[in-house]
Amino acid sequence: MQRAAVLTKIKEYPQVKEIEDEPLRENEVLIEQTETGICYRDILTMEGFFPRLVLPIVPGHEISGVIKKTGSKVTKFKEGERVSSLIYVPCGTCEYCKSGRENLCRNRKTFGESMNGAYRKYIHVPEISLVKVPPGVSSEAAAISACVTGMIVEALEVVGGLKEGQTVLITGAGGGVGSHAVQIAKALGAKVVAETSSEWKKEMIQKVGADFVVGGQNFSQKVKEITGEGVDLTLETVGSPTFNDTFRSLKFGGRVVVVGNVDVNPVSLPLGNLILKGNSIAGSISSTKKSVEKALNLSKEGKISPVVGKVFELNQVADAYKAMKNRELFGRAFLRL
Repeated sequence: MQRAAVLTKIKEYPQVKEIEDEPLRENEVLIEQTETGICYRDILTMEGFFPRLVLPIVPGHEISGVIKKTGSKVTKFKEGERVSSLIYVPCGTCEYCKSGRENLCRNRKTFGESMNGAYRKYIHVPEISLVKVPPGVSSEAAAISACVTGMIVEALEVVGGLKEGQTVLITGAGGGVGSHAVQIAKALGAKVVAETSSEWKKEMIQKVGADFVVGGQNFSQKVKEITGEGVDLTLETVGSPTFNDTFRSLKFGGRVVVVGNVDVNPVSLPLGNLILKGNSIAGSISSTKKSVEKALNLSKEGKISPVVGKVFELNQVADAYKAMKNRELFGRAFLRL
């Protein structure tokens, strides 16, 4: 038995309960975690926006720690090694998995949604989802290497095609995703314009590396004043509240990559601008093992550091969710396990 935060009903906060230990399968490892990050997706899960959700369930998908035990068919990992996990378990056999795009696997199962997740100290993870953590990487950096930093690497570099010397706009730059995106974009050699609706976060956003910080309504005008023509790439971490200005901030040939949609509302799209300016819009989902490995190496090299908004105890999960919904934190919320 172990303590875990368990979601039992839609629109109700997870509650800490005792749960049965699961049997270790032959292709799995047992990981001991010290902390896990809380993603806004966990809040959307609680609100009922993911139809494949199975209840009751242990939420959370930001997994890392030390291997305490290995299954009989695990060959690439051993006890005592530090590892991070993808937020999902891919099938390993489909066209996407075989081409290194396992984040698009249609047969994947997601921790915290279709299988028990990270809000507990001990968790079983199949070998196929694991990446080794290099020496010198903090436990916080390892915990967010799949959902936050690896996901951003995937979105900016792989999907967005960000190149050194280009200019990128990052919306929601004071949040758990945006604050790390600023660092990663800088590490990739970009000039960063950061957007935030929270006045008190502007100074802190500059401290994590933003070249310029904008905010308020019609921020696209400010972006164009700063850049002259607009930005090469926008990382949209917020969704419908900022999308209109995000799109209008692009230069000719500019791209939007969408990774977040906090209120799950549709957006309107000016097709004339899309066509006449040769812009493009893409969605980016999660990370691959390759992007997680790059994120971990950026952490090892000291080019990015975890932005810890606040560390909550396991029984404070409701307080953490409320703080995130009220935008009270700068950076990522963590649960201490």
